[in-house]
Amino acid sequence: MTEQTLQGKTILIAGGGKNLGGLIARQAAAAGADIAVHYNSESTRPEAEETLAAVEANGSKGVLLTGDLTKPANVERLFDDAVSALGPIDIAVNTTGKVLRKPIAETTEDEYDSMFDINAKAAYFFIKEAGKHLADNGKIITIVTALLAAFTDGYSTYAGGKSPVEHFTRAAAKEYAERGISVTAIAPGPMDTPFFYGQETPERVEFHKSQGMGNRLTRIEDIAPIVRFLATEGWWITGQTIFANGGYTTR
Repeated sequence: MTEQTLQGKTILIAGGGKNLGGLIARQAAAAGADIAVHYNSESTRPEAEETLAAVEANGSKGVLLTGDLTKPANVERLFDDAVSALGPIDIAVNTTGKVLRKPIAETTEDEYDSMFDINAKAAYFFIKEAGKHLADNGKIITIVTALLAAFTDGYSTYAGGKSPVEHFTRAAAKEYAERGISVTAIAPGPMDTPFFYGQETPERVEFHKSQGMGNRLTRIEDIAPIVRFLATEGWWITGQTIFANGGYTTR
């Protein structure tokens, strides 16, 4: 069997400029991969440039790409541009998402549409284009949320918007299996990033911490190695949602 490593592979990371995506990019480059770093808006470009510099400092090739991934044409262009810059893509990782904590009774139609566009629609077309563009024996990995297994208030559009991705993952795993492409999702607990804190009171932050091992939130350093494993030795895992949250929740 061919050895499964990142050496010489090409990885496209949606949301790869900062936080979890940025760490995945840095670690993959250190392992010998070339990286296409996607960022969403000009406000995050400086962090994406720092990530690209770190990738290139490891001797890897890198490219910065941008675009609103809620528009399928932009997702198609993202993959086309990544292939043009770096050659065939072996691994596609989608870390993008948007969080909103708000009661159902107060949620507007625009908020609903935005949450499902970013968390579900963008993921669907990312998986679609990955299936069209990835080399045989490739890997597709999507970040979802441990709230898929939680019984909680306030996150109807966030957990609800992420929940279809489980079904997209299962369908794609079956459809792409003949080409040896694995498709998986990772469900972290609430992560210690700015993505999380804007939605919560200090009291609720402490509650979320109390639900995980060691009385802490999930860290990006907890999740990036799982991405690396799924992209290498863990390639036989496919069609699954892996809950990695320090015991925050399970099912």
